Amino acid sequence: QIQLVESGGGLVQPGDSLKLSCSGSGHTFFSLYVMGWFRQAPGKEREFVARISTSGATTLYADSVEGRFFISRDNDQNTTHLQMNRLEPEDTAVYYCAAGTGWVGPYSSDFDYWGQGTQVTVSS
Repeated sequence: QIQLVESGGGLVQPGDSLKLSCSGSGHTFFSLYVMGWFRQAPGKEREFVARISTSGATTLYADSVEGRFFISRDNDQNTTHLQMNRLEPEDTAVYYCAAGTGWVGPYSSDFDYWGQGTQVTVSS
């Protein structure tokens, strides 16, 4: 299995950028996992943000973040990142990193391992 730890959250103003990181550890091969990011705002269900394939060649984004957020990974460093640009107050949420194997779509049930989350607050 794999343990995931997110970092990089914080308080920013609308229009700012922020980069989240997720480090994977454990007796596993990071490159075997599809990596994803989800978020959960207060009073709302957890929602899909982005997903990246094992090699990094294929990415998928939620419509709400397409063109503003970019997911990447470094298999040598066992990390995945979420670059968030032009942040909006609606992006305020706890952001979770997740890992899954096999066919992994934009659904939380497709992911087997989760980090503890990092808070992102966008406010003026």
